[in-house]
Amino acid sequence: MAPVRIVYLALAVWGAIHPMYYFISWFQANTWDIMAMVDAWHVNAATSGLVWDLTIAAAALTVWIISEVAVRRNWLALIAIPATFCIGVSCGLPLYLFLRSRPIQ
Repeated sequence: MAPVRIVYLALAVWGAIHPMYYFISWFQANTWDIMAMVDAWHVNAATSGLVWDLTIAAAALTVWIISEVAVRRNWLALIAIPATFCIGVSCGLPLYLFLRSRPIQ
């Protein structure tokens, strides 16, 4: 495996584990209500800006993934879309780059 693919995979794993640590810690300290977390994301203008920044980045990544999958027929790369919206861009983007950079057979 190429070194850059190892870096992408490591970043995808880190991007899945590190944010989830904070999400789970928040849920345990507060409540397991997802809407309470959404409310916390919009507690001030700075956090709302960050939420919108990541939402727009996730939408752009999704469009990119779908357009490239349509051309390259790399159907496995579609798994990066739920990873992006269920975990975050910090996991979805490096996961997609890892899947996209595999050798063509």
